[in-house]
Amino acid sequence: MSTHTMANPGKNVLEVQDLSKSFTVSAGSGGSRKLKALDGISLSVGKGETLGLVGESGCGKSTLARTLMMLETPDSGSVRFDGADPFAFKGKELLAWRRRVQMVFQDPFASLNARMSAGQIISEPFATHKDLYRGSAARSKRLNELLDLVGLRSTDAYKTPQEFSGGQRQRIGIARALALGPDLLILDEPVSALDLSVQAQVLNLLNELQQQLGVSYIFISHDLSVVRHVTDRVAVMYLGRIIETGVTEDVFDRPLHPYTAALMSASPKLDPAMRPAKRIVLKGELPSPLDPPSGCRFRTRCWKAQDICASRRPEATGLGADGNISLGLPTIGPAERAHMAECHFPVSSPAEAGLVPA
Repeated sequence: MSTHTMANPGKNVLEVQDLSKSFTVSAGSGGSRKLKALDGISLSVGKGETLGLVGESGCGKSTLARTLMMLETPDSGSVRFDGADPFAFKGKELLAWRRRVQMVFQDPFASLNARMSAGQIISEPFATHKDLYRGSAARSKRLNELLDLVGLRSTDAYKTPQEFSGGQRQRIGIARALALGPDLLILDEPVSALDLSVQAQVLNLLNELQQQLGVSYIFISHDLSVVRHVTDRVAVMYLGRIIETGVTEDVFDRPLHPYTAALMSASPKLDPAMRPAKRIVLKGELPSPLDPPSGCRFRTRCWKAQDICASRRPEATGLGADGNISLGLPTIGPAERAHMAECHFPVSSPAEAGLVPA
């Protein structure tokens, strides 16, 4: 369960609708094929909210992050940031927008220039956005503020990345991402390369920064225990689609999609009382995104699959006000914050998901 409260859950900073992205890859003998990395992604992020993005390697999480950072151009769909389309920006408008969305990378060492000092790394964005902090005195003051913000000393500005621990390097990466005062941070596996004790320190830092600055997060991770601890809502991805989304507590305690239920049952837990009553073991290999299954993409590994799963893509189902599963939008809460899943035969109860004894 998230340990913080959203600053303003009624306002969306980011809205994505039916976003698709394909890549052309070699197929041998001089031919090529289309790899559809994103296929109709829709999501929203509220002001001061943390949205978790989970799924197996290759499901499209990083491609989505790169597209939202405008490092990739989508084939179709729309991205709205405070109601505006950043892909329509040019010149000064685009430069101003780039201040508002920043990224923290997975590897805290590879993402830092080993030939630069920590102060140079954190201050580097000021060289591009020259009008933000004019003069060396203003930039030096901002640098010291950022170092203090992430728990580093002002003297650390003169050290190179090799002189820091992994957790300290990630603090430098976070300070660099915060340098321009963004509204949204995309955190791509920000603690997976760190020791467990250091993970807790960085996660607590991110929570404190969100409380203090009101910044929104998209938190990409494969570690479900971390996701449950730090996020307000969760989106589960599988082969380029979001197949389940909802408030974190709802998704973890009552998963609707069989794939989500399998993820929850596989998540290690130290407390025996929190362990699933049974383990759901998926059979078969993850299909190739070059040739995804027809209908429901999960059907080739799903224990609940029937004939309709192969012939028709499932519509969204969700929980109604009475707690029962219904087709279409639930009758409670805004659609983008409702508990929804794309499945013809959703998991009927926590007992079927193996989370409690039947």
